[in-house]
Amino acid sequence: MDNLTHSLVGAVMGQAGLKKTTGLAMPALIIGANLPDVDAACFFWLHGTEHLAFRRGITHGPPALVLLPLILAGLLWGWDRWQTKRGTRPEGRLPVRFGWLYAMAFVGCLSHPFFDWLNVYGIRLLEPFSSQWFYGDTLFIIDPWLWAMLIAAVWVSRRREKVGGAKWARPAQVGIAVGLAYIGLNWAISARASEEANRAAQRTKFEFLEHGHAVIASPVPLQFWKRQTIYSSYTQRYRLGDWSAFGGLASEALTPGQPCNWKLEYFEGKLGSQADAFLFWSRAPFLTRAADGSVVLRDARFTDPRVEDRFSLALPDVKCEPLPPSSP
Repeated sequence: MDNLTHSLVGAVMGQAGLKKTTGLAMPALIIGANLPDVDAACFFWLHGTEHLAFRRGITHGPPALVLLPLILAGLLWGWDRWQTKRGTRPEGRLPVRFGWLYAMAFVGCLSHPFFDWLNVYGIRLLEPFSSQWFYGDTLFIIDPWLWAMLIAAVWVSRRREKVGGAKWARPAQVGIAVGLAYIGLNWAISARASEEANRAAQRTKFEFLEHGHAVIASPVPLQFWKRQTIYSSYTQRYRLGDWSAFGGLASEALTPGQPCNWKLEYFEGKLGSQADAFLFWSRAPFLTRAADGSVVLRDARFTDPRVEDRFSLALPDVKCEPLPPSSP
């Protein structure tokens, strides 16, 4: 998810009562909820599409989720001691207890992979033990509805706290419950969309259905009740049509998303690090022709004109010819 969502998750957990466990608990929760995205620094040394194979990996796996909160807790603890020596420590700050500070940083950090898992981009939850990608297909990467719920919960809670309300944490606790219910609703919508789209695909007579397939129910911006359904076989990627919780699958006709029926496995290890990184990350890769006739490697999850340039790779050395049947 976006970093505003991660920050709001940390803040709402703090306002739900966790910020009273120790001094600096709130920054530990908020910073911890964003900390795994430290892997964004890879943009300084990786180029092109190589970052796709690096992001949401090593800093989102079990060892990092233990070590990153420890580093954060140590820095915050040191900050508190430094302020104490300088005489600038705020009088109202609670005593800083390192064990609780680490626990809050850990809780915040742990929330990050959960929310990243919820979208179609994917996350490698088991790095460095396994490079398997996991997908929740539940929320769009930026969800203003979730923003609104979390912001309202934090705002009402803080307002009650400032006026001395005895149950100031209750709005945040309710906000967490409502947010989890919203996530559950979206998960059910995606599951239903995937099930219906899978049945539609099974009713077709395409030969490639025999070689294995998967349906991706991709959430769309703003309209949480809708999904873009994508059919992914081993050799081709197709749009199944748009699905709505109020109207079902809009169209059962499979629309080609790839003009050339090529096996993408043929290109792995043969086009350099850029293509290898893209194929390692991609869940629904396909090849298409650009306007100038060149070949472009794309992913069916990210075909929106506003973002497709960030998730595509030109293959100038590839000729636009189908592979012979005997090719691997």
